[in-house]
Amino acid sequence: MKKCIYVVEDNPWIREIIEFLLIEELYEVRTCPNTNDFWFQMSKHLPDMVILDIMLPDGNGLDICNTLKRNIKTHDIPVMMMSANNHLNAVKAKCDAEDFINKPFDLNDFMNRVDKYLLN
Repeated sequence: MKKCIYVVEDNPWIREIIEFLLIEELYEVRTCPNTNDFWFQMSKHLPDMVILDIMLPDGNGLDICNTLKRNIKTHDIPVMMMSANNHLNAVKAKCDAEDFINKPFDLNDFMNRVDKYLLN
């Protein structure tokens, strides 16, 4: 059974690139352009991993991450935070995501990070 990844990214170009890359690696992908869409998807099905942009039009990925990590049902879902801002140490101090990656990112590095959490 395919592992399911939710990608929460407001930039349609980045969202489509990530979706294409993950589908090529045989993951099931659900994309969300904002926090409302993400929570709607979460109410229907829990993913195996969440990839979250920090800056979103109707909220922020840090809040999503913290909510996921505080909930017993979602605590163990790996979260990868993405940001175009290079202040990752400040971001790491604000949430308990498993991984953090700067945009733009190397596609091979990105896939290696995803596989690390889902290929076990």
